[in-house]
Amino acid sequence: MFDKLIEVEKRFEEVNEMVCRPEIVTDQEQYTKLMKEIKQLTPVVEKFREYKKAKETNEESRMMLDDGGLDADFAEMVKEEFEQSKADIERIAEELKILLLPRDPNDDRNVIIEIRGGAGGEESALFAGVLFRMYSMYAEAKGFKTEVLNANETGLGGYKEISFSVEGDGAYSRFKFESGVHRVQRVPETESQGRIHTSTVTVAVLPEAEDIDFELNEKDLQIDTFRSSGAGGQHINKTSSAIRITHLPTGTVVECQDERSQHKNKEKAMKVLRSRLYDAEKAKHDAEIAGERKSQVGTGDRSERIRTYNYPQGRISDHRIGLTLYKIEQMLNGDLDELIDALITADTAEKLKASEN
Repeated sequence: MFDKLIEVEKRFEEVNEMVCRPEIVTDQEQYTKLMKEIKQLTPVVEKFREYKKAKETNEESRMMLDDGGLDADFAEMVKEEFEQSKADIERIAEELKILLLPRDPNDDRNVIIEIRGGAGGEESALFAGVLFRMYSMYAEAKGFKTEVLNANETGLGGYKEISFSVEGDGAYSRFKFESGVHRVQRVPETESQGRIHTSTVTVAVLPEAEDIDFELNEKDLQIDTFRSSGAGGQHINKTSSAIRITHLPTGTVVECQDERSQHKNKEKAMKVLRSRLYDAEKAKHDAEIAGERKSQVGTGDRSERIRTYNYPQGRISDHRIGLTLYKIEQMLNGDLDELIDALITADTAEKLKASEN
């Protein structure tokens, strides 16, 4: 591990020197790439330097104690310093192990989130709207920007499906564990007997693909236009500005009807299509890597039931990590950090266990 850390520190110093060169400063692409590398290396290097300082303190205090000749009070102080630095070395070494775990290359990306009503009819569509609001509020709290890409509304204000993008540094790292089936248990407003209904909503979180990730060939695409449909109202277009794109080799279909402009709808639909295809390739690639252990926190499989929202009991339970929080109202208002941090911690623990085997 320490050989690797020495290499990381050496690389950090090299890159810091490179970004000061005039020819790099004027090359925007190269400069941005190197600054991104500095950002990734900085926490590791800072922690490694903290480790070296603790080692130095430990060594100095040990030598003073071995040499003897210290008065009682000073000897006690040096002994305390020795014990503290010893504990620091152990703690920092564990933190360094975590920092050296392979990073998810998609963590810094923007995301596209697709929410679809499942079992439960109108109640499911209404809960899809609740989840959209929850994610939007969380994104806003994190300083991320959201934009609706496509929405299929129902008459009561729910969504059969809605897809939207979340843009911001590290968006994928915060949302990636949300893929799967979300189950809600509550009494619908339309239920006169006060009976609790259970319905489900499916969430898919896709890292936003860039042009270089997935090249689309025009001849592989079938593009159709149609009139927007939805719950009605003046916002519905009278012209055929909605777009449906079919990727013929895979049969993947994407629709976008949120904008009045056909061009904007096509742009958004292409963004979603590219990300869906990239996500499918990524899933295939992950499955092919021999011996790679999938995180037990969740495989990202959209058929996996990951969470239950129980309104009568005021609780949210995440089944992957066995965590139950009795703060449903705060969480549905976008206060998700406690849950997301717990999922990230569990995922990191799994990766550490796998790396030590």
